Amino acid sequence: MTEVLIAGAGPTGLTLAIDLARRGVAVRIVEKAETFFEGSRGDGLQPRTLEVFEDLGVLDAVLAAGQVPVPIRIHLGGEVVGERMMAELAEPTPDVPYPNGFFLGQSRTEGILRDRLAEFGVQVELGTPLLGFEQDAGGVTAELPGERVRVEYLVGADGGKSFVRKALGIAFEGTTDESIRMLLGDVQAEGLDRAYGHWFAKPEDPMSGIGLTPLPGVPHFQFAAPLGEEEVEASLGTLQARLDELSGGGVRLHDLAWSTVWRPNIRLAERFRRGRVFLAGDAAHVHPPTGGQGLNTGVQDAYNLGWKLADGSPELLDSYEPERRGVAARVLKISTEILEKYKEGAEDAHERGENTRQLDIGYRGGPLAPAATGRIRPGDRAPDAPLKDANGKSVRLFEVLRGPQATVLVFGDGPAPEGARRILPAGSALAGADFEDVGGHAFAAYEAENGRQVLIRPDGYIRGLTA
Repeated sequence: MTEVLIAGAGPTGLTLAIDLARRGVAVRIVEKAETFFEGSRGDGLQPRTLEVFEDLGVLDAVLAAGQVPVPIRIHLGGEVVGERMMAELAEPTPDVPYPNGFFLGQSRTEGILRDRLAEFGVQVELGTPLLGFEQDAGGVTAELPGERVRVEYLVGADGGKSFVRKALGIAFEGTTDESIRMLLGDVQAEGLDRAYGHWFAKPEDPMSGIGLTPLPGVPHFQFAAPLGEEEVEASLGTLQARLDELSGGGVRLHDLAWSTVWRPNIRLAERFRRGRVFLAGDAAHVHPPTGGQGLNTGVQDAYNLGWKLADGSPELLDSYEPERRGVAARVLKISTEILEKYKEGAEDAHERGENTRQLDIGYRGGPLAPAATGRIRPGDRAPDAPLKDANGKSVRLFEVLRGPQATVLVFGDGPAPEGARRILPAGSALAGADFEDVGGHAFAAYEAENGRQVLIRPDGYIRGLTA
């Protein structure tokens, strides 16, 4: 029997399917489209998403396929006048192994996730729309083409126009800003150096221009240009004409692979759950692309929900909406503030800070985070740290936490529950212990005195701390 049915096979649905499948949950993932999406769209992966991908077993493939942010070469009036970075690249630290954002076209990210899902024997069912559903106290009956399926839970990861959300009658509160439109596309650009992104603008209006960003693994650039109120066709000719206005005609575009006219939707679902039906990703919240938050927030919805669906306890299922809806509201605020900077022509509109990396997202004050004091508390992201095992092999704490299980860490000596992983101070003899704290980083990161116990949730957040 299928236990969970997922409608929508974008990054959110695929992440959830992987997380459920690795826990042995019988899952189906259906997609109404006849073919897989081809295009860059959500191409920015934030550091916290990279940590999620490491746990799910796809990070190596993502890093091999993508690239770190490249410098942006600024062209004004047809002349190169300088370069800038959206954010300065940071060095890894003991607690943050992936401090920088990463770029990979969305369709390639989805391909990597599908390959990983296939390793668990699960395939995306293309051309399979969810036609309807009914729920009762014992489960959900879903109607698919030619069959009715009985499942324990249904998850709508079916995008901003979500059939599931509409069928539930859940309000999608927010706005569609018709005053802003963008012409987007993936296109090859003859004559542009792929070691850089490129910004084309007029000297008298340097903040209003066209961006072309190289896409890793393919010969295309992602093209982005603002539009006025006029209606245009998202064609190669339109992209070329817009670029010629600002570049002086020195760049030839060709082989347009994907294009669209985009309007900023900023919306948040009134609820993320009704009974046995849940919403995740764009079905629950849609973002402007400013700040690169949408795809990442959806992935982390799925990561939060997977272990709770697998467990099935009312306490955990009830925690999904308050935890994730609060995060979505915060992230929407960040994306909207950056969008307003673009509209105002602010000089720092292109800059990205710590608040976009999603490492500071947590669940303090939530239903699974009892009140506490101290720098690190229940609800916080569990930091990484370098360790050594009993054989002297270097191990990262994230490797210890990897997998579908919760983990109890015990620092120093003292009593420990069955299955706990014990970490001793640097220089200790590992008699009966699992790991030595290299450089004292683990004890420092967890504010650990001798005997402290830390319960870490399967999704990498702290659930409990003892003194």
